[in-house]
Amino acid sequence: MRIVSGKYGGIRLTPVKSDKTRPTTDKVKESLFSMTGPYYQGGKFLDLFAGSGAVGIEAVSRGMDSAVLVDRQYQAIKAIKENIAKIHAEDRFEVIKGNAEVILKQLAEDGVKFDMVFLDPPYKLQKITETLAKLKSLQLLNDGATVICETDNHTELPDELDGFQAVKQKNYGLTNLTIYDYQAGNEQ
Repeated sequence: MRIVSGKYGGIRLTPVKSDKTRPTTDKVKESLFSMTGPYYQGGKFLDLFAGSGAVGIEAVSRGMDSAVLVDRQYQAIKAIKENIAKIHAEDRFEVIKGNAEVILKQLAEDGVKFDMVFLDPPYKLQKITETLAKLKSLQLLNDGATVICETDNHTELPDELDGFQAVKQKNYGLTNLTIYDYQAGNEQ
């Protein structure tokens, strides 16, 4: 597992030492960034089920200003902090241990807004549509934000949700990627 491209490209990352985390493969990670970028001119990134932090770190490597990395497992938080230390950019990341739903409410109370969000919840607990609705209702997204959803290949996400429009979908064997654009004025 490594940072694929950008400022920190090529740096090897520490995986989470736990069987409760399924890492996003380099192939899927490279594809999701080529579908949304591949490089960015700033912005704030959220990885709500961060695991090792690889996707958020990659986003910052490719030009996002900062990233909030959330996970509820101690082993994941430990791996995230090790990986951030490897690139010497601690000031560009906020690492939060806790339940995703609780953390979203805290971020909303703090007035945080995101330009890009990565959602890769545990496959057995797919709550992507509920999480998208929560991102919208808590006003956590800037207008025009991109939301990337990684699911297993049995999960079908809708093309449209209240304020969200699927712009790209791709299958990678056991994994599906769905990319939504968020438009604040496009409620159904």
